[in-house]
Amino acid sequence: MKLRKLVIGLSLAVGLAATAAAQTVMKINIAIAQNSHQGIAIDTFAKEVGARTNGRYKVETFYNASLGSERESIEAVQLGTQALTFTSTGPVPNFVPEAKILDIPFLFRDKAHARAVLDGPIGQEMLTKFESKGFKALAWGENGMRNMTNSKRTVNTPDDLKGLKLRTMENPVHVAAYKGLGIVTTPMAMAEVFTALQQGTVDGQENPLSVIMAAKLDQVQKYVSLTGHVYSPAIFLMNKEMFDKLPPADQKVFLEAAKVAVVANRARVDADDAMGVTYLRSKGVEVTENIDKAKFVAKLAPVYADFEKQFGKANMDKIRNYK
Repeated sequence: MKLRKLVIGLSLAVGLAATAAAQTVMKINIAIAQNSHQGIAIDTFAKEVGARTNGRYKVETFYNASLGSERESIEAVQLGTQALTFTSTGPVPNFVPEAKILDIPFLFRDKAHARAVLDGPIGQEMLTKFESKGFKALAWGENGMRNMTNSKRTVNTPDDLKGLKLRTMENPVHVAAYKGLGIVTTPMAMAEVFTALQQGTVDGQENPLSVIMAAKLDQVQKYVSLTGHVYSPAIFLMNKEMFDKLPPADQKVFLEAAKVAVVANRARVDADDAMGVTYLRSKGVEVTENIDKAKFVAKLAPVYADFEKQFGKANMDKIRNYK
């Protein structure tokens, strides 16, 4: 009897060791807190991958830029020193220039329009542009519509922005547009923003309500204006070589897991948007709603002319008019 128990025990141990040895561990990260729209994206993704592969793949999740800034993480995935990342598209044009067009201010009418574009032929074709740069783009996620915040004054019109020193993403399209609005632009990684605002290195920044709340920017910003000037996509990126080495069935798992994660990600953005104004006002922040966006669009006319030369008016109109 003892011998039988010993054999069974050894068999179980060998089985567990084999399972452990067969498990592939990958890392994925975000630049903001776990309790956020991005946190729910990578947590859902990791759970789905693990469940759909019976634990053969374990995706370890990291938050608050603990593995590096967004740009550093994209570089790591491109080099293959990190398997995955979930990032805003801010730094992406530095790697995939074709993605620049998505960052043009007021290109998208609202989140529903942007989601339709990204989930449709335009967005799906854009995902293929990443492959020649060493990435497998698994799916488009979301941050939401970006809004202006600052510690100096209420912003109702473009003229109110003149001379404000705002942190911007490390994105050439954003920088060009915001300079056109009279902003003194200061490109900076998200991980540095809270401290820069706290110390007065910059007067303000711009981000979706989801990010503003997740990063606790209400502690260092007095004014928020719902300009909704740029739709901010996010994206699941994987090292292409690692993806290509997966069996076809496992490739499908990663793609499907990303899609499920995007549903959760967008639902959190919607929830944050629904309660964001009330939350920020409860923290003593002055929130300006009902901004006349037409004034901002008019102010950007010279910049739009440059963008049309760079991207092609037909390409911009194709996105603007997509239904």
